[in-house]
Amino acid sequence: MVFDSKAFFDTLFSTQFLMPALTTLGITLVAMALAILLGFGGALAALSRSKSLRGLVQAYLGFFRGVPVLVQIVFWYNALPVLTNNAINLPALVAGTLALGLNEGAYMTEIIRSGLISVDPGQREAARALGMTKAKAMRRIVMPQALRVIIPPTGNQFIAMLKTTSLLFAIAVPEIFATGTDIYGRNFKYFEVLSVVSIWYLVLTGLLTVIQGGIERRFHIRQRSAVKGVLAVEHN
Repeated sequence: MVFDSKAFFDTLFSTQFLMPALTTLGITLVAMALAILLGFGGALAALSRSKSLRGLVQAYLGFFRGVPVLVQIVFWYNALPVLTNNAINLPALVAGTLALGLNEGAYMTEIIRSGLISVDPGQREAARALGMTKAKAMRRIVMPQALRVIIPPTGNQFIAMLKTTSLLFAIAVPEIFATGTDIYGRNFKYFEVLSVVSIWYLVLTGLLTVIQGGIERRFHIRQRSAVKGVLAVEHN
């Protein structure tokens, strides 16, 4: 096999991947936003005293972590219209983003739950002793400390989500990998095109890695002093 450097550089420096890259980033951000919301609600439900809520969360976790992501994507796009007699027929972009967000929400539930239970119960008791409500203690005492545990794996999940968007090629969402398959389907330069696809993913994941590192460093510096300051103000 001879590497076609001309085809590689023509593809690499063309504008064909610009919109797919933006689409990939957009899907990642929206899906992760949905996942974080679901994860926070799921974590609170999992830690509640209600057996019904805890059971519901366990069922959610079991299903979405047990069924392959690709199966979930195809369900929302292909099976749901059949199941509802076309009453619900989601566009590919919406169906794919929803599938990714719901699936990721199961993992974010466990990440956020782990962060919440990592905070010393004595911190909650101290906050209540100072007259804080449960909601205020959660917002000003528990969450700032829990985020130290939550942020690193959440950053990793962002990066994993960006790569998982490649599965949406199965329902013709115009993301990076789907664009690559269209190009090598026309010119048959499989290795050259897939090399370009890989470079785009490396650039985007590298960008997210840099952002994650900056957030972690910034938060680690501020979170301890913030919590101490809140307790001192409340005590005075």
